[in-house]
Amino acid sequence: MPSAAAGTRSTADRDSPSEIGVRPRVYDLAMNSTPHTSVVVGIGELGGVFAKALLSLGHTVVPVLRTTPVHDVANRVPDPDVVVIAVGENDLGAALASLPTQWRTRACLVQNELLPRSWEEYNLVDPTVAVVWFEKKPGTPVNPIIPTPIAGPAAELLVAGLRNVGIPARTVSAHEQVAEMVRKNLYILVANIAGLEVGGSVGDLWTAHNTLARAVGDEVLAVQSWLVGESLAEDRLYDGMVEAFNADPGHGTTGRSAPARLERVIRHAREAGLATPTLDRLQETFGRNA
Repeated sequence: MPSAAAGTRSTADRDSPSEIGVRPRVYDLAMNSTPHTSVVVGIGELGGVFAKALLSLGHTVVPVLRTTPVHDVANRVPDPDVVVIAVGENDLGAALASLPTQWRTRACLVQNELLPRSWEEYNLVDPTVAVVWFEKKPGTPVNPIIPTPIAGPAAELLVAGLRNVGIPARTVSAHEQVAEMVRKNLYILVANIAGLEVGGSVGDLWTAHNTLARAVGDEVLAVQSWLVGESLAEDRLYDGMVEAFNADPGHGTTGRSAPARLERVIRHAREAGLATPTLDRLQETFGRNA
C-alpha cells in the first residue's frame, strides 16, 4: 500500500521483534524521574490530541510527518516509551509496513475499524490499542462520547495522559479489547451505512428506523464474527452501541467514508460466504458506483 511517508522496507525491518530479543515495555507511572520520549506518527487532529496528552505527562514528543524520514528518527530515538500511530485508517497498512524494527514493540494503534488482523501481518509485538470514543475536528474542542478503552503495555500511560487533558479513558484487558473494537465497529458501520438511506442523527436512527439499523447491524456482526474468528455476544454489543448512541444522540450518522465502509463490509462478506441482503440493497442505491 503506497504512502508518501513509507519507505522501502529493509530485510532487518521484516525481522520479528521477538527474534531480536526486544520485548514490550510495561509502564510504571510512579517511576517518573527519568526523562521520557514518545513518538507520534501523523500529527493530524487525533495525533495532536495524543501528543498533548503525552506532553501533559512531561514527555518529549517527537512528531513523524508524512515527509519525515522515519528510519532517521528511529536511529535518533531507538527506545521511545510509546509510538502512537495516528495516521488515517487507509494509511495504516503502509505505516505499519514501514515501521522501524526497534519501534514494533512500542506501537499504539488508534484508528477506526481496528481488529487484531489489522496488525497481525506486520510483526508487531503486543501493541497498545486505543478504541477512540472522542472526536476532534479542526477549530473545535474535543468531544468525548464515552470513555476510551485502552489495552496493552502503554495503556496506563495513555489513560493518564488523556485524563490530564480532560478526556475520559480507562484500561481494559487484551481479551476485553476485542469486544471493545467490535463494539466501536458496530457503532460506526451501523450509523454510516444505515445513515446513507435515512440521514439524520444516531438517536433518530435507533428510535425511528430501528428495523433498518438492526438489519444492518445483524449483517455487520456476522462479518465481524468471521473477521475475529469467534462468536460474539451480540446482545451485549448492541447494548454497548446504544449506550454510545444515547451518550450523544445528536451525532450525525454518515459521512464521506460511508460508501467505502459499505463496500468493504460487503467484500469481507463475500470472502466469508455470508449473505447480506440489506447491505446489497443499500450498495445498489448508495454505493460508490451507484
